[in-house]
Amino acid sequence: MLRIFWNNLQLYPVVLGIILTANATISTKASATEVGIDIVNITDNKQLETPATIVQKNVDSIQIAQTSVTDTANVQETTEVLEQVNRYSNQGNHNSLSQVTSVSQFSDVQPTDWAFQALQSLVERYGCIAGYPNGTYRGNRPMTRYEFAAGLNACLDRVSELIATATAQLVTKEDLAILQRLQEEFSPELATLRGRVDTLEAHTAQLEANQFSTTTKLVGEAIFTIADTFGDQQALPSSSTANNPDLNTNIIFGNRIRLNFLTSFTGKDRLQARLQARNITQFGSAVTGTNMTRLGYDGNENNSAFLQKLEYRFPLTSQAVVYVSATGGEFNDNMFNFNPGFDSSGNGALSRFGRFNPIYRESAEGTGATFTYNFNKALALSLGYMTRPGVANNPAQKFGLDDGSYAALAQLAFRPNDVINLGFTYVHSYYNSSGGVQVSGTTGSAFANQPFGNVATSANHYGIQANFRFNPKISLSGWVGYTTAIAEDGTPTNVTRGDSANIWNWAATLGVSDIGSKGSLLGFVFGMPPKVTDNDVSLFQDRDTSYHLEAFYRYRMTDNIAITPGAFVIFNPEHNSNNNNIYVGAMRVTFSF
Repeated sequence: MLRIFWNNLQLYPVVLGIILTANATISTKASATEVGIDIVNITDNKQLETPATIVQKNVDSIQIAQTSVTDTANVQETTEVLEQVNRYSNQGNHNSLSQVTSVSQFSDVQPTDWAFQALQSLVERYGCIAGYPNGTYRGNRPMTRYEFAAGLNACLDRVSELIATATAQLVTKEDLAILQRLQEEFSPELATLRGRVDTLEAHTAQLEANQFSTTTKLVGEAIFTIADTFGDQQALPSSSTANNPDLNTNIIFGNRIRLNFLTSFTGKDRLQARLQARNITQFGSAVTGTNMTRLGYDGNENNSAFLQKLEYRFPLTSQAVVYVSATGGEFNDNMFNFNPGFDSSGNGALSRFGRFNPIYRESAEGTGATFTYNFNKALALSLGYMTRPGVANNPAQKFGLDDGSYAALAQLAFRPNDVINLGFTYVHSYYNSSGGVQVSGTTGSAFANQPFGNVATSANHYGIQANFRFNPKISLSGWVGYTTAIAEDGTPTNVTRGDSANIWNWAATLGVSDIGSKGSLLGFVFGMPPKVTDNDVSLFQDRDTSYHLEAFYRYRMTDNIAITPGAFVIFNPEHNSNNNNIYVGAMRVTFSF
C-alpha cells in the first residue's frame, strides 16, 4: 500500500500538468481571463481497478487552491505528461498488488515503504535510535511492525525531549507532521509495545525486590611464617633487681588458617562465621620477657580449629550500621581505626603494636555490639560495648554489669576528604582479677597492662588518631593514647583502693604503596609502646623509655599471594635501659582465596 501511495504522490505533478494543459486549451479559445477552480475535499477510495481509475480518483481527492493560469502549455508538455501516466500504468502492471487502505495491512515494513524512509530520515536528523553496536542503523533491511513501532517510539521520545529542553526550534513542522502521521498509522503497535513495557517494568521491579537468594560465600586466608628473636638477654621490668636470663630462642615455622563463611539474607546484611586454627608461638613475656616483641598475628592452639568470630552486621537505617558480635568482637574491625594498610593481621604491620592504637584492643575479642551513625560523608559517631570472653554467657556477671570485665567505647570520626582523617576515641573499661587485667591490650610494658598487679582495675582511655594521604601512594598515620587507671581493690601489699596511674603511648606510621608491583606496600613504624609515666604505687612505675622501630615490605605477587619480609627492634625493652635491645625478624606469606 505504501508503494501505491508513494506512486500516488508521484502522480500529483502529472495530474497538475493535465489540469494546466486543460486550462491552457481553454485560454486559446477565449481571452486571457482567470479561471477559478473550487477546492475539493479528499475522499476515501476503497479500491482501484486500473491505473486510469487511480488517476481519476487522485484528481478528485487533491486539494487545489484557486490558481490563475497565464501561460499556454505546448504540445510537448502534454506529451510528457501522457508519457508519465503511461509509465505509471506499466509500473502498476509489473508490481501487481491489491488495494490497501492502511499501512497496518502489511505484515512487515520494507525499506522502500514511505513509512520506513520517513523514519530513517528522522533517525538521521535527530539521532533517536542508537542502532547496532557498530553505530549503524542498517536501514536497508525489512523489519516487523513491532520493531518499526519501537523505533518510532524512540523518535517520539527524542523529539519530546528536544521540545521539553527549549530546543524545539530544532524540530521542523514537516517532521512533526510526519511523526503525527506515523503515530496514527502505527498506533495499535505503539499501544501494544507500551503495554508490554509497563508489564515488563512491573515484573522487573518484582524481581529486583525479590532477587536475592540466601547464599553463603567462603573467604579464606592462610598464613605461613618463619620468625625469630635476636638479643643477648630477656627483658626485665624497671623495678627488678634480678639478673637477666639469656635470650635463647630458635627460628619457628608456624601457620594460621581462617575460613570466613559470609552469608547475607537481604543483600545488605552479613552474617560472618569464622573458623580459625593456628600454631604461631607468641614472642611475649614468657619468651622474651616483654609483650613489646609480639607479632601481630600470633597465637597457638596447636592447630585446633575453633569458632573465632561470629558476628551479624545489618543496616539499621540508610545512615546507621549495627554489628552484633556473639564472639570475637573487635572495635578495630567495626569502625575506622585510622591506620590503613597497617591494621590487617594478614597483610599489615608485622608487630602487634604497629597495627593500630592499643585503645581498640579493649574489646578483647569479646561479646557485644557496636553502632555507627553517619551524619554525612564527613562525620560519623561510633558507640560500642563489649564484654570479655566468658562474661556474657555467665548469668552471675550480668553481662559485665556486676563485676564482669567490659569496655564501652565512643568515637567521633571526621573524614572530610581523602587527604585528612581525624578520630577522637574514648573507652571506659573494667577488668576483674579473675579474668586477667590487661589495661593496654597486651602491648607495652608489664606495668602498663597491670599498673597495680592483678587487681580489679577500671580505666579511662583517650585516643587521638590521624591519617594524612599526600597522594594515592603515600600515607602518613599516627596516634597518641592516654590512660588513667584506677585500682578498684586494695588486696595486694602497697596497693590502696582508689590508687591511680597514668599511661601514655604514641606512634607514627609511613606507608608507600605500589613499589615493585601494584598492591605492594613499604611500611615504617616508630613509636613508644604503652608506658606508666606516673603511679601512686611507685613500685609499678616505668623508669625509662622504650622505642619501637619497624620496617616491612609487602610484595604482592598476585591478587591472592603476598610475601612480607620485615623486622622490628625494641630499644630499652620494658622501658628499662638496663635491658639490651631485642630484635625480631619475620617472613610472612599470605594466601587469600
